[in-house]
Amino acid sequence: MPHDPAHPTTAAADEPHVVLTRRLAVGSLLGLIVLGLLWELWLAPVRPGGSLLAIKVLPLCIPLAGLLKNRMYTYRWVSLLVWLYFTEGVVRAYSDRAPSSYLAMVEIALCLALFAACALHVRLRLKTARHEEAA
Repeated sequence: MPHDPAHPTTAAADEPHVVLTRRLAVGSLLGLIVLGLLWELWLAPVRPGGSLLAIKVLPLCIPLAGLLKNRMYTYRWVSLLVWLYFTEGVVRAYSDRAPSSYLAMVEIALCLALFAACALHVRLRLKTARHEEAA
């Protein structure tokens, strides 16, 4: 049975660099979820007492299970989804006042970390799978 590079083997997912990128992706995704909740409910809500903008974290909760289960497809589409949050961070970093602008900068950093981790994770797993296939 030929090996499908879109679905690398479990051995590829166990490589140390792949595990590191997985941890970085999960950590930065969790960071974005926590940041979004704290930001909109307690730290700098748009309205005193909290804001409905906290629901912006709901789409981030969906891929969490896929990242924890190490699904390649999830890493791929999260690397696209994250740009929506990056854009929000850039807009709010320049348009909001402190402390909201500082929280937006943290959001930007977490988005960049998440994108880099997802892109590198996919690349490393596919590379490892190709090497396994060639062996």
